[in-house]
Amino acid sequence: MKNKHVHTFNSISSFHSMSGLPKPEHPLVSLVDYGLVDYQTQEKEISWVQDFYSIGLKRNIQGKFRYGQQQYDFDEGLMSFVAPGQLVHLAVEKPKIKPTGFLLLIHPDFIWNTPLAKNIRQYEFFGYSVNEALFMSEKEEAVITDIMLNIQREYHSNIDRFSHNIIIAQIELLLNYCERFYQRQFITRKKSSHQILERLEKILDDCFNNDNLINNGLPTAQYIAGLLNISPNYLGSLLKSLTGQHTQQHIHNKLIEKAKEKLSTTDLSVSEIAYELGFEHPQSFSKLFKTKTNLSPLEFRASFN
Repeated sequence: MKNKHVHTFNSISSFHSMSGLPKPEHPLVSLVDYGLVDYQTQEKEISWVQDFYSIGLKRNIQGKFRYGQQQYDFDEGLMSFVAPGQLVHLAVEKPKIKPTGFLLLIHPDFIWNTPLAKNIRQYEFFGYSVNEALFMSEKEEAVITDIMLNIQREYHSNIDRFSHNIIIAQIELLLNYCERFYQRQFITRKKSSHQILERLEKILDDCFNNDNLINNGLPTAQYIAGLLNISPNYLGSLLKSLTGQHTQQHIHNKLIEKAKEKLSTTDLSVSEIAYELGFEHPQSFSKLFKTKTNLSPLEFRASFN
């Protein structure tokens, strides 16, 4: 298969040029009217890597948008988030309806030497392979739009010593609202969320009901998320919002459940059970078991005699 050309946008200016837009008014932060974007290419699918953050607020998207290995769900979704250095694919289709919205582009140099430079990595919706866009109500969309326009108004006005801090504060406010709306989405999309929970339980059952643990050890959050086709951060946030526990806690809960079954229904030694459950050292198994149950494996077994 012939490799498609991958464009590199190492500056916001280069993205403006590719998108048929005038030069940005600020080299490190720019709010783009998405209805004016006209990619300067004959390619049916554009692939690129960008060196800046992109926060998209879009409507009427006909093309398919892929970030990393996953396709973004834009059937109902509205917002998307792309971090620097990640591969993006966009299938360009002639729109039946003109798309609208905004793209907020933020170069890492703009947030450098501010608390946001470190904190921005904690927003999990920037995670590679998150495959669900953020859907918002009209009121929520209005909140996001107002903040984006405030950022634009600030860099449009005369730059002074307050401008940078004000824009940084607006970006942080925007990200915090998006975090709130994503958490709400985890809860309100009960059907899809609960389907993931059901699939998670089946995957864990399969992991603990065969001999794979002996050869592969305990499943990791990364492994489980891969089988579910979502990112580890997304899965962790979803489980935390629905159950109050992260992925690793779910794995440990299933482990303890299986350990209790073996301790109460077999004559296997603690070392043999630890080995069957993927532990290289029985002491590690015993320590985890006591942490979770307040009993050692032998004390738990004795309670059945």
